[in-house]
Amino acid sequence: MALDRQPHLIGELIELRPATADDFDALFAVAGDPLIWEVHPAHDRWQEPVFRRFFADGLASGGMLVAIDRASGAVIGSSRYDFGRAEPDEVEIGWTFLARSHWGGRYNGEMKRLMLDHAFTGVSRAMFMIGDTNIRSRRAIEKIGGKLTDRLHQAEMAGKPVTHVIYTIERPA
Repeated sequence: MALDRQPHLIGELIELRPATADDFDALFAVAGDPLIWEVHPAHDRWQEPVFRRFFADGLASGGMLVAIDRASGAVIGSSRYDFGRAEPDEVEIGWTFLARSHWGGRYNGEMKRLMLDHAFTGVSRAMFMIGDTNIRSRRAIEKIGGKLTDRLHQAEMAGKPVTHVIYTIERPA
């Protein structure tokens, strides 16, 4: 079964919809906060030229979604589905960022739950690639049931080599 990587998903707190080129300004208004990227391997993503490449890659991936706060209608971040590094019957969920005003509550959990529920209509497992030193993101994925695997991914980000650890969540039986 094929997975639609451009769904429109609606939860109690957030709405996820396919990203378009017109979303750049609203997303950069969120992503331009250096503190969002402080512990991320791509710690320079708050800079406009770096974010512009990230945004273009997201659109080109065909799986980039925009997160909207349903109460205010404001764009609060983004996430993405991708198959490039995934194993068979698996999709990667990642490239997620949220406005700091939406940290520490239920927003990230709801975003991931919406994305996981949708992913499991087409694949049996979701994988999440997280910088090994990004404790904030590692705790967040563990909080929603992510299991650390022995898979690693090496990359260069912000001019430095980075090791990513891989977490997975299996479709419920």
